[in-house]
Amino acid sequence: MTTASAPDPRTPLDLVGVGIGPFNLSLAALAAPLTDLTCAFYDQQPAFHWHPGLMIDGATLQVPFLADLVTLADPTSPWSFLNYLKHRDRLFPFYFAERFHAPRAEYDAYCRWVSENLPGLHFRHQIDTLRWNAEHAVFEVDHTQLDAEGEAEALGRTYARNVVLGIGTAPHVPEPLQPLADAPALPVIHSADYLDHRERLLAAGHITVIGSGQSGAEIFLDLLRNRPTGHERLHWLARTPAFAPMEYSKLGLEHFTPDHTRYFHDLPEATRDALVPQQWQLYKGIDHDTIAAIHQELYERTIDGGWPDAVLTPGVTVRTAGRIGTHTIELHLEHAHQQARSRLSTDAVVLATGYRERSLDALTGALDPYLRRDNAGRPSIDAHHRLNLDTRVTGSVYVQNAERHTHGVGTPDLGLAAWRSAVILNHLTGTTPYPLPDRTAFTTFGLAPQPGRQQQTPGGRRLQHQPPATPRPSEDRNSVPRQLPVH
Repeated sequence: MTTASAPDPRTPLDLVGVGIGPFNLSLAALAAPLTDLTCAFYDQQPAFHWHPGLMIDGATLQVPFLADLVTLADPTSPWSFLNYLKHRDRLFPFYFAERFHAPRAEYDAYCRWVSENLPGLHFRHQIDTLRWNAEHAVFEVDHTQLDAEGEAEALGRTYARNVVLGIGTAPHVPEPLQPLADAPALPVIHSADYLDHRERLLAAGHITVIGSGQSGAEIFLDLLRNRPTGHERLHWLARTPAFAPMEYSKLGLEHFTPDHTRYFHDLPEATRDALVPQQWQLYKGIDHDTIAAIHQELYERTIDGGWPDAVLTPGVTVRTAGRIGTHTIELHLEHAHQQARSRLSTDAVVLATGYRERSLDALTGALDPYLRRDNAGRPSIDAHHRLNLDTRVTGSVYVQNAERHTHGVGTPDLGLAAWRSAVILNHLTGTTPYPLPDRTAFTTFGLAPQPGRQQQTPGGRRLQHQPPATPRPSEDRNSVPRQLPVH
């Protein structure tokens, strides 16, 4: 990968990446050995940092270390997690630790090591506009270079034949709580900023955690461990019907394989929209170890008699919220199954309410005349993770982690990062620098096509379907099982 600038539309780069999170970092790492490919990646942040507000002591990544930036597409890449350990002289300690799941802080350090050593990455660059230049058949990418204080320092423009948008997700604050979250005097904090406000939260008389995912569980556990026995004064509320474990069964994890991604993409739009909420336990549950640790902590607080002052209530939604006096927050609650309503007074709220995909519209507004959308007004995205654009646009705009509505629950999953990057690079180059397996799951999602009907193969070719042969006993059908993403 070469990284020369492209200030002339007659000599554009092959690819410009917007955003340098794990997914575009994966793409940049896998593009690096493709020396004929000219690339540049931009991010407005001063350096790579991954969920810094959730680096709670002892928290581990919920994916195996093989789900790094490159390994599941190229195990020989110099940008693998194991090579990072080797460069840090930590390979033997990791080996003897016998840990399949690396600490979350270590994954962040690994990605930062890649970002500091990989060429072609430009931090402190804010992308302002993306346009199609029909005269030269290139994209114009306008950016602002920022100084150390985040102020505009210089303007620039890069031309590219193709673009990949990896702008990530943003913390989601439910509408009833948005006014309180915007009030600086009240400690209504999104989980993304938890560590920045942890001491302030611990000093509060009563704390409420809202959200039943992994982040909510980890924060509730951390608060519980740091509150006095018998005086915990904690509430944990969840909209889900239970504080439920994530689906970790081996066949359940096959929903995070390329096989399921391809199956999901071929479903009708209405079916896809109905399916994702039903699969909440695949990606919104809590890992078994965290559930066990919470229960153990609560149990140990009953040894001397009595119960901890901690209330855990699922099936609850926050209808509205307001302020009582200067420092007290009042939550108006509704329990769906009971059809009952109540009020809860609290001194601090942690919103473990997840993340939403950032809208692409701010960047792609100039492309709107060319952009095809689905019935809900969302961008239409093809199997190669490209925005479906009018044929007048001869370049491609790829997206990363903006396609759950078309590619399913595996979209934000770190374990599919290398595979998706390989799909994009194979399509971009028109070759197969990263050969990908035709099959990755033991599960067959959906019914097999009838004999004589055509089917779409993973590589995009149309083949005449033949009746399936009986598998030989010696055939090896390896799958790539996955753990689930951190929220």
